[in-house]
Amino acid sequence: MKLLIVEDEKPTVAFLRRGLVEEGFAVDVATDAASADEAVGTFDYDAIVLDVMLPGGDGFSLCQRWRAAGLTTPILFLTARDDVADRIRGLDRGGDDYLVKPFAFAELLARLRALLRRGAAGHVLEVLTFGDLVVDTRRREVTRRGQFIGLTTREYQLLEHLVRHSGEVVTRTNLWEHVWDSHSVPDSNVVDVYIGYLRNKLGRDPDLIHTIRGGGYLFGEARSRSEVPAPAPARRKSGRDEEQNNS
Repeated sequence: MKLLIVEDEKPTVAFLRRGLVEEGFAVDVATDAASADEAVGTFDYDAIVLDVMLPGGDGFSLCQRWRAAGLTTPILFLTARDDVADRIRGLDRGGDDYLVKPFAFAELLARLRALLRRGAAGHVLEVLTFGDLVVDTRRREVTRRGQFIGLTTREYQLLEHLVRHSGEVVTRTNLWEHVWDSHSVPDSNVVDVYIGYLRNKLGRDPDLIHTIRGGGYLFGEARSRSEVPAPAPARRKSGRDEEQNNS
């Protein structure tokens, strides 16, 4: 899961980033209205945490503009503005939830999980099951044939994204954008390396992750070439180099 934090207070940014990364999220940060607009226009986020008072604009206007442009990503306002009129304004402008500072991180996390469960994609579940593999997204625990599998944070994030898109060809670019933060410098084979780690830990009898040459990866049962769907077109608009074809 990938989040965008739109916040200009450095202590709050550091606190949020640290806590959310520890909870298994990939996190991008925008510190003003212009960079928030650029991030939303470039990358695909699962949820947005949005302050109201920002350099160069305000969160209410950003939210209204994004909704008018067709953005369906869940948006949680996180702000010191606690008047009832402000709460109403935020929700009327397209916000899905409104949390006032100071806040408890546990409550923020619970609200984000609730938004993600009923989010635009409509498919966010807390326990993902695929055959003998079970992924508990609340506890971030993975078992196969009843045996616990220890994964690093990055390995877990990669697996969860693959399982949520089981049966689809997921490109390396898509995996990079949803598992690593957008400002990391992409390595030509880092996704392949982590896929290898996952395959070894999940076991290969049978292998649940299949390489689609020139396309990416498919999580699920092996298919014949004629049955493999084409990878979905990339949604991002930035100039980062596209799909690496080494398998």
